[in-house]
Amino acid sequence: MEIAVLIPCYNEEKPIAGVIASFRQALPAAKIYVYDNNSSDRTAEVARASGAIVYRELQQGKGNVVRRMFSDIEADVYVLVDGDDTYEAAAAPGMINLLRTESLDMVNGCRVTEVQDAYRPGHRFGNAMLTGLVALIFGKRTGDLLSGYRVFSRRFVKSFPALSRGFEIETELTVHALELRMPIADMDTQYKDRPAGSDSKLSTIRDGIRIMRMIFALVKEERPLQFFGITSIVLALVSLATGYSLIVEFLQTGLVPRFPTAILSAAIMILAVLVFFSGLILDSVTHGRREMKRLAYLRYPAPSALSSDSISQVVQRSSSGKI
Repeated sequence: MEIAVLIPCYNEEKPIAGVIASFRQALPAAKIYVYDNNSSDRTAEVARASGAIVYRELQQGKGNVVRRMFSDIEADVYVLVDGDDTYEAAAAPGMINLLRTESLDMVNGCRVTEVQDAYRPGHRFGNAMLTGLVALIFGKRTGDLLSGYRVFSRRFVKSFPALSRGFEIETELTVHALELRMPIADMDTQYKDRPAGSDSKLSTIRDGIRIMRMIFALVKEERPLQFFGITSIVLALVSLATGYSLIVEFLQTGLVPRFPTAILSAAIMILAVLVFFSGLILDSVTHGRREMKRLAYLRYPAPSALSSDSISQVVQRSSSGKI
């Protein structure tokens, strides 16, 4: 069984050696890949000196890096983790074991911490709000939408389209699993503060807006009937509000006193009908796209089909002893 640890990096010269060392200790048999995303410091050199396989992705943004990783790397199990040394490497064997024993396609590392600076209140609130929004639309099956620590099956990775460019990639990963109704699970993992001298690349407001835009786009792409149906209802209500008095007056007198208003109201109602039927057509197209993604997903075996001996060796060789 091949395990690949995937670490996207941008200016992580200080923490990257520690991340590689901790995952080397937790998963001795795994291959560790670092993808440098145009860092201006010595991230690539330090990662290479620490024993990682280093590549470079020129298109800026975490989403672009993850897309390249998923395209390039062949493995049976993929561990995706940020290069900022905030996630618990010792939890990886347990997450892999859960993936295999429960035949899952994604195990999400839910962040647990008592350190206030590690997980700031603004980030907690934003994560809770966005997680709740996605749960409301696509279903509640994970408690940490924006976690950067996940374990995937091969069939998840090779069926994932990866359309995001930046930090909204985590939202797309979760929605992909929810839309294909994949078996997934959460596992609590310790979350710690970044090492001294290492700065976060996440902007609460800017990246929060990007994630909201991604959720909006995913609703439009994956739930077109609901998206365009709601839009159609809003337009129909505007049309009725605009033309209600005209309809009443026409029924009483047989006259249309404000002809431009009547034309506007009728045009909005026609637009509402067109929007509804657009959603109906796109819903059929989306259903076909979902079937194609499902077929791509089913081309690969479930994690439970992997060698149980290999999994046992990975867990036994973990220095943490956690399962």
